[in-house]
Amino acid sequence: MALDDGTTFCSLISPPEDWTHWDDEAEKVHRVARDILETYGRSIQQVANTLNQLLQGKTAYSDGREVDKPWLSSLFWKAEIPQQFRFSTIEVIMSPAQMRKRHEAKDEVLKEMDANRHRASLDTVVIQKTYLRTHS
Repeated sequence: MALDDGTTFCSLISPPEDWTHWDDEAEKVHRVARDILETYGRSIQQVANTLNQLLQGKTAYSDGREVDKPWLSSLFWKAEIPQQFRFSTIEVIMSPAQMRKRHEAKDEVLKEMDANRHRASLDTVVIQKTYLRTHS
C-alpha cells in the first residue's frame, strides 16, 4: 500500500497450511516460491495489524478490487482480526476525464519507473502516481 504522505508498506505473508492458492501460476506471476513465503513471510496477524494501524478509518483504493478484495477479506478472516478500514475500487474517485487518460498515464509511469517486477509495493506506487498524473 502507498499513502499520500509517501509511506509504503509491503510484506511477504507466511501462508497458513490450509492456504493452497499459492500454486505454480502464482509463483510464476510473482516470482516468489511458497517456501520463500514460509521462510521470510510475516504472520497473517502481523500483516493484518500493520494494515489496520496504517489505514485505520481510511479508504484504500485498488485498480484490481475484484482480485484484491477476496485476498484481503481472507487475510483478516483467517487472522481473526476485524478490518478497520474500507476498501474500494479506484474508479469511484476518478472522473471520466481521468479514466480516459488512465492507461496512457500508467504506461508513462511504468516507463519512468522502469517497473518490470510484479510486487505489491511497486504496484501501489504505480497506481498512486498514475492517479496523480491523471488528476492534473
